[in-house]
Amino acid sequence: MTNHHGLAHLLALFVLALSLTIGENPVRARQLLEATLPEVPDLPKPELPHLPDIPSLPKPEFPSLPKVELPPLPELPKPEFPATPKPESLEVPELPKPELPQLPDIPSLPKTEFPSLPKVELPPLPELPKPEIPTIPKPELPVVPEVPHLPNFPKPTLPFVPTIPKDTAVAATSP
Repeated sequence: MTNHHGLAHLLALFVLALSLTIGENPVRARQLLEATLPEVPDLPKPELPHLPDIPSLPKPEFPSLPKVELPPLPELPKPEFPATPKPESLEVPELPKPELPQLPDIPSLPKTEFPSLPKVELPPLPELPKPEIPTIPKPELPVVPEVPHLPNFPKPTLPFVPTIPKDTAVAATSP
């Protein structure tokens, strides 16, 4: 079996070193922001010498090209289709109307008569007497004694806790 305690100690040292280096960066960044830079004097802008004017040149004239005459395209003969005779009239054969056999006469069924049910008379419901609710006397409440008047005490104040002043950065005096 190997002992891994050495790796744990090494990891703890790495985390400690990392946390110490992280804490210094905001202070350095703040110092960079608040540092004043020396003023750079404005330098004169360089002027370019005047360039001579370039004379305008005449536009070149190109010789005209002769027109090329194309030979006419040979004409192809138009294809002629043979004439088809038009039918004078198409006769549509008339189909005879189909004759369906007559349905046999179905005898009508007599209406069924249901026997009437005798009317059932229910006996009248007996009337129950209304229950009498006994009246409960109101309980007599004892008289509550009056609370004596308490004097007004001043409210307690918390002691003053000094606050930590805010961290103000001082401009660096040396580069």
